[in-house]
Amino acid sequence: MVIDFHSHTFFSDGLLLLAAILILIPASAGLAQLTDEDISRRPFWEKFLSRAKVAGAEDIGEGVTRPKKLRLKRDEVEAFAVWKRPTGTGADLLDKWEHEIAAYRLDKLLGLNMVPPTIERSYHGYAGSLQLWVDSPYNELKLLKDKISVPPEKKELYDKAKSLQRAFDSLIANADRTLQNLRSTQDWRMILIDHSQSFRDTAPYAGRLIYACGDDPSRHGISRLPRGFVDKMRALTYEKIRAAVENYLTSSEITEVLVRRDLLLKEIEALIKDRSEAFILY
Repeated sequence: MVIDFHSHTFFSDGLLLLAAILILIPASAGLAQLTDEDISRRPFWEKFLSRAKVAGAEDIGEGVTRPKKLRLKRDEVEAFAVWKRPTGTGADLLDKWEHEIAAYRLDKLLGLNMVPPTIERSYHGYAGSLQLWVDSPYNELKLLKDKISVPPEKKELYDKAKSLQRAFDSLIANADRTLQNLRSTQDWRMILIDHSQSFRDTAPYAGRLIYACGDDPSRHGISRLPRGFVDKMRALTYEKIRAAVENYLTSSEITEVLVRRDLLLKEIEALIKDRSEAFILY
């Protein structure tokens, strides 16, 4: 049984063998990206990623960090995952595999529910990040090149997802959000991958937001956001982030997350004052 990160649930003799992450039912959390079932299966996938045997590997053509696509097998389950340890020509000095894991853990802490399960895993004697493979038909580059439009009935959902992505990228100072790593499922839910260049704690990302709230024509903006996400952002503390990410972030990197959090909340409050809370938060 080979499973990609997409829309099926498998049963055998009445026993649930595997529930793949992106099943096509809405999430009750209101973010409409990963579903409640997806979220409940994260411990299964984390365990699978850590214990499954590597049955094959191939280079991935995209990216300068030379990621590997691994075929994993454990018991009757097979799946693909991306192993990353940035060493390729063009990889930035601040390109860290640890940031992939920190982004996933912060995603869980905030209830973002857009980053696939990601763990630490050694491959050929080297530690790196291992992330469940996303089998998604769309990315932003393909939409532009092939002139594919988001269906009208999905446009509001997609726009909300992009606003949430921008808020998250601003919070973690993701310096490498390309069109290729903005992925969408068949039913137009957004999945975020590639966070190795996040959590910058030096200029020009220290004390600065990548995206702004409002209608600044010179920058892509953050508009509407889930109330639960904003509330969890407000509740962040150094201690909560440290407990979630453990040693995958430095003290300086965590401090800068909180600095950007304060800036983001200030902009959100200004937007609410200008347009009303009911219009901005949902």
